[in-house]
This record gives sequence, structure tokens and C-alpha cells, in this order.
Amino acid sequence: MVSEKEIVEISKLMRIKIVDHREYVGKVHTMIDFFDVLDSAGATEEDLDVCEVPISYLREDKHEAFDGVLIDELKHYKNGYIRAPGMN
Repeated sequence: MVSEKEIVEISKLMRIKIVDHREYVGKVHTMIDFFDVLDSAGATEEDLDVCEVPISYLREDKHEAFDGVLIDELKHYKNGYIRAPGMN
């Protein structure tokens, strides 16, 4: 189904550095097999039951302030922003 060449090309498009592309061939096949299982379930849009809930049943959306004690302890917290580590 999926070849190593295709994984090389996709990793280039996504700008992801992968050392051993062969390692991901099996993982991609496993994901595709899982989607095949979902497709074989045969559920269609008509089969799904949707329960409408009046908006009055939902809780009020309100802001709850956080005391900030944990955020101040982060190594990469500066000027109200948290810097995430770079991805390779």
C-alpha cells in the first residue's frame, strides 16, 4: 500500500526529519488497517442519533482567574507567553 518512497516524500513536504523511513512503513499500514476496520462498520450518517439540547441546559461560560503560581515556575515563560521547544 504505502511505500518507503512515499513516506520520504511526505516527510519532506511536512519538513520532518526522519532517519529511518522503513520504520514508518509498518506504522502507516497499521493506521490504514484501523481505518479499514472503521469503514467496515457500515455506519452511515442516517444511522447516527443526534440529541438536541436546549441552550438553557448548558452551564454559563465564565472566566475563572488562575493564581499563576505554576506558570511562574515554567522555564520558558516570558512576558505572558510560554515558548514551546522546537520540533526537529
